[in-house]
Amino acid sequence: MSKLDNQYWDSVPAERPADARDTVERLRSYIDEGAYAPGDRLPPERKLIVDLDMSRGALRRGLDALERDGTIWRHVGKGTFVSRTGQGGFSSSSDWTNDVARQLTPLRMVRARVCIEPALASEAALNSSVEAITRMRLAQERSQAAQSWEEYELQDDSFHRSIAEAADNLLLLGLFDQLNKVRRAVAFDAVMRSTPRPPSDHSSFAEHEAIVAAIEARDRIGAQAAMRRHLESVSDRLFKEE
Repeated sequence: MSKLDNQYWDSVPAERPADARDTVERLRSYIDEGAYAPGDRLPPERKLIVDLDMSRGALRRGLDALERDGTIWRHVGKGTFVSRTGQGGFSSSSDWTNDVARQLTPLRMVRARVCIEPALASEAALNSSVEAITRMRLAQERSQAAQSWEEYELQDDSFHRSIAEAADNLLLLGLFDQLNKVRRAVAFDAVMRSTPRPPSDHSSFAEHEAIVAAIEARDRIGAQAAMRRHLESVSDRLFKEE
């Protein structure tokens, strides 16, 4: 476990897959039974731990899973908020996401990211807190330690969302989350991986470091440029080297 992990997470045993699924379902039931509506803030972690009778580490892993699928969103210092209720919530939004994804090529998806995420990086350089930068560093470390491409993609997703969150603008964060839902729905099946996990010299690692360094230095222009270079590099690797 890294130094940042030790600072940020409790040292707890890893959950079995069945335990992790149970944690997520218990959280979903808690949201549904509590009649939490989109935009409502959930109780603080210390109350959820008591109400759900689970460890802090298990709770945070469950919240991570709900955040990845768009059920909740979190803002450092402000709390955890409901994005949609239950599996069937916001069906019209889901239908829109799937409809757009069916019509969007992976290349056009990357180009949409190039239009939006550099601006988010610029705002993050202006507004990010120390805690927000810590979250970026943690996601960055975890992506480098990933033992599979699937795990890398999860941590990469967390890294980019931590930047959107650091911009400290709920509207921009909502736009990013909608963009990310479409991104997840776009099929990248054609992308072939030649290794079981990212190699140690994977170019995204250095690119992520450049983005965080610029944000930490409050360099808005540098952060914007670093994010643009990163996304264009991703586009080159995925679509121009084939």
